[in-house]
Amino acid sequence: MHILIGLVAAIGGLVWWWMRSNPHQTIDIASDVATTVRNAPRKLAFRKQANAHPVEGIDDERIAICAIAQSFIELDDLPTAEKRDALGELLRTELVCTRDDAHEMQVLGRWLMTECHGPQEAIPRLGKRLKKIDRGDAWDDLQNVLGPLSGDALSSKQISAAEDLKLIFRK
Repeated sequence: MHILIGLVAAIGGLVWWWMRSNPHQTIDIASDVATTVRNAPRKLAFRKQANAHPVEGIDDERIAICAIAQSFIELDDLPTAEKRDALGELLRTELVCTRDDAHEMQVLGRWLMTECHGPQEAIPRLGKRLKKIDRGDAWDDLQNVLGPLSGDALSSKQISAAEDLKLIFRK
């Protein structure tokens, strides 16, 4: 037992000495670990590809659906807090995910929309990617999310986007 305590003390002493002699590197390593832990959920369903648009890195249809929904509600005007909350609730119920997952998907979806240079350009590109990774029920899930978000009155841009999505999915 005394050998084990001595070994742990020696390792602790070495770590302490290294931290004291390399403080900047220690801070950088701690920051990298924190960033990695914070971004882990995104990395599970999104992979960055060299020389490819970020939309091509989507592997999870839930992220594509969320990004399309984000773009759809921003076609009319900047969405209110109520619309964003409604989107989060729909994602949790329709796509069966936790509150944190829904929030992460919304953040990633908004970023993907801005990478497409706005909602009008994002919807067809995201729709094509969703069709490519479709596992059979993406169209139904997309309708279940977009239907309640749109309400009764759609703007002309939203009607055009819905038509584009129907063409992409051949519905």
